[in-house]
Amino acid sequence: MIILGLMSGTSLDGVDLALCDLSDHSADILSATTVPYPDSWRRRLASLEHASALEYAKANVELGHFYGKIINRFLQEQNITVEAVASHGHTIFHQPLGSAAAPDGSCGLTTQIGDGDAIAAETGLPVVSNFRTLDVALGGQGAPLVPIGDELLFGQYDACLNLGGIANISYRSDGRRLAFDICPCNMALNRLAARLGLDYDPDGAHARRGTTHSCLLARLDDLLYYSQPAPKSLGKEWFLSQFWPLLEASTLPTADLLATVTSHVALQIARVLRQHHLHSLLVTGGGAFNTYLIELLQQYAPQTAVTIPNPQIVNFKEALIFALLGYLRLHRRVNTLKSVTGARLDSIGGTVSGLLVP
Repeated sequence: MIILGLMSGTSLDGVDLALCDLSDHSADILSATTVPYPDSWRRRLASLEHASALEYAKANVELGHFYGKIINRFLQEQNITVEAVASHGHTIFHQPLGSAAAPDGSCGLTTQIGDGDAIAAETGLPVVSNFRTLDVALGGQGAPLVPIGDELLFGQYDACLNLGGIANISYRSDGRRLAFDICPCNMALNRLAARLGLDYDPDGAHARRGTTHSCLLARLDDLLYYSQPAPKSLGKEWFLSQFWPLLEASTLPTADLLATVTSHVALQIARVLRQHHLHSLLVTGGGAFNTYLIELLQQYAPQTAVTIPNPQIVNFKEALIFALLGYLRLHRRVNTLKSVTGARLDSIGGTVSGLLVP
């Protein structure tokens, strides 16, 4: 089955499109690209959590039409019949039960905008979207969702680490797949790089020239989230209320802040690797190209063999796995694991827009 996976991460790097050939026994990326967000959309998405309900609703529909148009342009270049689209959308609010933003007694919620009906209207294809909401309604974190793909496609590694806006990990323990968000990653590093007029810090070069400051590092390491048990997940709300204020209040040079945050990310990941006795690790996501971060990780976790796959898998693994989640949803098979999210039940998540594939 040929499915187009679409992924938009918290770091706002752009929209990942991966054309995937999926079956019960294999998953291959046939073609893939990243479409950068126009500045207008990047600014709009970065501040949408503060917008009115009407502005939010309009952005949801308009982003769906934007996604549909870029999908059409991409597919015009492909000489292949596509059967469905699986869209993660772009997360605006993520407040599952147990998070700092969802106090006891409240209902958990998560929202990924980019209306599936609008995508279906633009492309004429069935669309699976809203992958996270059912799991949150079942009391789960709604994240991470990628681990079922790690289990089915990359099970030869002890663990899979994604270095995106947030660093998250999945691994097998006692016959179950477990996963959780470790810490902010590119969400913090890219925000600091913007102070230097950069979209990101290439190869971690500015961080490498900076100095890690032990006092700030200790304050970051002491954040309550890190001592909480899994399953757990992070969202932009936590980042802006708990993590970023520690950096914003600092008078350190930006290079030193980059160095300190990079050390923090590597140390938090290494702590998890040691704690769970993980000896082989597949690393993907944009942070896999941050050579300074990877060097620090190998330095802090010498017992773990770190593998960085080919650039296509590094860049598009999440889009591939969301295509897989769409494939499982259309075939009415479990695509969300309670062992990962903490929900009451495994579930078949995703809203289907347009006609079902026969």
